Amino acid sequence: MRWRVKIATAICCLVPLSLVGAAPATATGKAGDTVDLDVMFIGAHPDDEAGQLGMLGYWNEQHDIEAGVITMTRGEGGGNAVGLEEGPPLGIIREDEERRATGWAGVEHIYNLDAVDFYYTASAPLSEQIWGYNNALSRIVRVLRTTRPEVIITMNPSATQGNHGNHQEAAMLAVEAFYAAADPNAFPEQIKKEGLEPWRVARIFQAGGSGSGANGPTCETAPFTPSEPTNVVFGTWQGYEAARHDGTRWNQVNVWARREYASQGWASTGDAATNPASIGCNRITMIDSRTPYPDPTVGGTAALQGTNIRATGGLPLGTELHLRPERWEVLPGLPLKVDALVRGADRAIPGAKVSLSVPAGWSVRGDGNIGTIPTRKDAVARFTVTPPQNLTAGARFSLRATMTSKKDGTGSNTAVVQATAPVRGTLEPLPEIAKFRQWTEKHDVKTLDALIPSLLSLPSGGTRPIRVDLTNHSDQVQSGSVRLTVPAGFSVAESQQTYTGLQPGARGAVTFTVTNTDTSLPTANRAPNDGAYPVGIQTSFNGGEAVESGTLNLVPVTTIPAAATAPTVDGTAGPGEYSGETIDISTRWEGTAAPPADISGTARLTYTDDALYVLLDVTDDVLGSVLRADDCKRPRRNDNIEFGIDPRGNSGNTSTVFNVALFPTTVDPANGNPPCFARERDNRQGPGPVTAPGMQVASIVTNPYLGYRIEAKIPFDVLPDTIDPDHMGLEILVNDSDTQDLSGQTRTGWSTWTGVRADPWRWGIARLDGYPSQAPAPKEPVFPATAALSVDSPQTLVQSAEDGVAPGGWRALPNGTVRIDDVETRNRSVTVDVRTRQSGTVRAFVWDGDQVLASTTRDLGSGRHTLTLPLEAALPAGSSILLSYQDGDATTALARALKR
Repeated sequence: MRWRVKIATAICCLVPLSLVGAAPATATGKAGDTVDLDVMFIGAHPDDEAGQLGMLGYWNEQHDIEAGVITMTRGEGGGNAVGLEEGPPLGIIREDEERRATGWAGVEHIYNLDAVDFYYTASAPLSEQIWGYNNALSRIVRVLRTTRPEVIITMNPSATQGNHGNHQEAAMLAVEAFYAAADPNAFPEQIKKEGLEPWRVARIFQAGGSGSGANGPTCETAPFTPSEPTNVVFGTWQGYEAARHDGTRWNQVNVWARREYASQGWASTGDAATNPASIGCNRITMIDSRTPYPDPTVGGTAALQGTNIRATGGLPLGTELHLRPERWEVLPGLPLKVDALVRGADRAIPGAKVSLSVPAGWSVRGDGNIGTIPTRKDAVARFTVTPPQNLTAGARFSLRATMTSKKDGTGSNTAVVQATAPVRGTLEPLPEIAKFRQWTEKHDVKTLDALIPSLLSLPSGGTRPIRVDLTNHSDQVQSGSVRLTVPAGFSVAESQQTYTGLQPGARGAVTFTVTNTDTSLPTANRAPNDGAYPVGIQTSFNGGEAVESGTLNLVPVTTIPAAATAPTVDGTAGPGEYSGETIDISTRWEGTAAPPADISGTARLTYTDDALYVLLDVTDDVLGSVLRADDCKRPRRNDNIEFGIDPRGNSGNTSTVFNVALFPTTVDPANGNPPCFARERDNRQGPGPVTAPGMQVASIVTNPYLGYRIEAKIPFDVLPDTIDPDHMGLEILVNDSDTQDLSGQTRTGWSTWTGVRADPWRWGIARLDGYPSQAPAPKEPVFPATAALSVDSPQTLVQSAEDGVAPGGWRALPNGTVRIDDVETRNRSVTVDVRTRQSGTVRAFVWDGDQVLASTTRDLGSGRHTLTLPLEAALPAGSSILLSYQDGDATTALARALKR
């Protein structure tokens, strides 16, 4: 098999062929033999780092900061706007795009960790299940211990609405790796058997910064107001001129880099702002820091000062100051122990003293005189903090430790605590949010829970139980009552619920019955405040009461009648075929606002004993790109409809639903340009005829074009479970494209919210009138299981042979496990003599820097072996031979230049 591997060497020099010399290079994976990086971005897919490249490029050019990127997957499960490749071949293309894009910023070290990119999901637990927790975390830790960066930048780990579950999981793993890489008890085999050492990353950030601040050159020095006041947000202006790019500003260089991700439809990204006053900052938010950090307004390198760059007047690099309160929740008037952990740098620090600053009205006791801190030794300054009696539950407060020394400057670090009530009553979380909150408790990063609202869905006109979770944060046994307040149009059956004997530190719960009594209230994001109906939780306890908030999302409901006779699937509504409600699917939930003539639609449904039938009418003014019949997949690229069924109406993520993309037409003139369909991000993703046998689809596309109509029959036996006729989940989403570049602009639908395509718990409810109830019979999900692998990637092998990190972040094979004894180049072949010390699989590639000219894969035992790679043409100048060798979970790479 051959595929093109295009490398823009003038922009992104992976490894100059002059470095791939006569002697074979081998990836050893041992610290000291490998590249030493300053910053590491950790994401889930190629392109996740795209928004940071202007900042990384500026840091690299002006301050010699060398960055790398860890990418969990190669994105082989995503869309493809440049060809028909999918699966591993698409992953190789996307890795190539990533390397060319990051090359604009001088980033040359990309570590793809071979996790499978299965499909879009909002579920971090599902991502963890498929990637394998220990497997994924160990490889991130191994790369960090090998490359030794001082700073990590990652994505948003919080389970916020619409946040990609792969992004969440990659970021959660990054946070865990920040701690685990420094812990000698974490993955001890890397230390004892692989020769690595624990590595203490100094600081970890989340990309982005919610809040308000100035644009223009002063954006990095003017005050920035975070949405959460205790967040620490740094900014680097994107308007600096890039000398290596002929003075072009970094915001425009970032656009050039973004256009390299062509398979994702980004090739036509518009130019950046040119007026310096309108160019903003690239912002990142601190998750944790072991080292003192400066005021974020000291300039564009503030995020690095105290890690790679010594702050003006700051402590020596390598000095750690880490503030650790004994607990996250604080109660009015109750003392709290706070430790300031100090670690010495490469030399002793004399006369060290730590002081602790607290908010107004708080008191602090403790002696922070530490004295001399020996080289690389630890010390602790202990304090007791007492908050005032008038705290507001839920408010967050910063505590600041400042360390001074006789000779070596000063530095500060902070910790955040949150005020709580003696007993806190909160709306029950969704299961996956509950797991995230447990994770924040386990790893002591509860600040990351800040952006997650408490959300529950309720069908229009429906009733559901709502649980209120109780936690006793006090040191006494508590009893009291809980009341639930709801807005007009809702009722609560119980006026209050009581609890008794709740022990200190214990948790309990009470349950209420809530009904939507006014069915005229708007559903989905058609309701005010993006569909949020507020809920108040009033919890009393010994001596007081506290109030918490929550949100109800009201989802639409429809009743589907039984068909008198089965509809004919021909794209038209025959007499009496669809007698039920006409559903409006025109509500925008994502993308560009558009009038009804641009995009709007309706749906009608019916059913028979064995199938569901749907007729979908869409008004549309421009027909976007039409796909070939063999490219029937990934619906966000053009005009189509996504139709989802959650059979029991109880799915937490889409691995247990049916979701089909219905395309109204294809480029297939020999067959009349028919419609096509494919299952997407569901219980069994893949081509429709294979994954949904017996399903029928017909369409009519108007001429002149004013829209289209699609009719479909969905047999019940292709669904992932039996149907609950009183509570079947249903979703209809319309993707609208007005361009010919395989990019979408507007998305409308029925039960519409941010991120709803991955949130079946917020899909609408369909009731099948007269359909018999059945016992559940769930089918196991089928996930894409084939990832693009590092041992198959020439780009990775060239890098690995040069920088010493084993392909895929796997365990490195010992030095000398495989070697190249001799290479002979003939007119139409390359012969390689290889010597191995143990059995394994060798993959060999003849590579000219642009494409693979020949390749072979063989299983070898120990000994000497000859590999012959036939060529189709004469060998171009500058070609090389690349080898990967794999034995189980251990890999290595070799490279050698070829002579013609």
